[in-house]
Amino acid sequence: MAKLTLLLAAVALTGCSAEARQSETATVITHTARVNAVPSKPRIVHPHNRPVPILMYHVVGTPPPDAPFPGLYVRRADFAGQLAWLRAHGYHAVSLRRVYDYWKRGYALPQRPIVLTFDDGYPEDYTNVRPLLAHRHWPGVLNLAVRNLLDGKLTVPQIRLMIRQGWEIDAHTINHPDLTTLGSTTLRHEVAGSRVWIRRRFHVPVAFFCYPSGRYDARVLAAVRAAGFLGATIEGFGPASPRDGLLTLPRIRVDGSDGVSGLAAKLGAYR
Repeated sequence: MAKLTLLLAAVALTGCSAEARQSETATVITHTARVNAVPSKPRIVHPHNRPVPILMYHVVGTPPPDAPFPGLYVRRADFAGQLAWLRAHGYHAVSLRRVYDYWKRGYALPQRPIVLTFDDGYPEDYTNVRPLLAHRHWPGVLNLAVRNLLDGKLTVPQIRLMIRQGWEIDAHTINHPDLTTLGSTTLRHEVAGSRVWIRRRFHVPVAFFCYPSGRYDARVLAAVRAAGFLGATIEGFGPASPRDGLLTLPRIRVDGSDGVSGLAAKLGAYR
């Protein structure tokens, strides 16, 4: 653990992180209906702009009695049922990088792709989620807050095994602060520093970023862009599309109360 802490200090750009405010906010994605009473030219849609749903999970497990946000917990049995429903309805999990390569380079995707993201980094990602995804040969996307690794919620060997099994590891800052409240130096430390740390420790690209609690502003977007990320995810509604902007890709939140029927309803609304 001492070596990990020293390595974090070596890659930190400078400064210490400000104490974070945790907030549950979402960027609302609005959709404008097209109503044409008069014939017009047909709209040409690029064949590689097809929207792809990105699901947002936190903890897959049973919430303890004192859990501050029990809604963030999806019980393992419910998660297993959701995976079974997804497969039965033709969905196939892919990495966020594969979706990016489809949008930008025209690479192939399954008929009904979906991205499964897991925020922060909890022991249950390894013990509960990983085996269920491995059984289906599906990748997950771990949005890792480095502090959760340093605090022992996940271990380096565990994450390395997840990577070998096809997981994508992306950055979720170091300390999970509200980035909109930080000064420039600390903002850079949290955004760019988290990418450098994960890349050096695990030798993976870390091409995408996830905003803590979905909070961002123009300064935060600029910091994410300057750090070299290809894209970033927020909290939102509906499937993600390059039209949303690659640095503000919405995700569909999965809550503990959803179960299979709730997830089906959320996905069915956007088919």
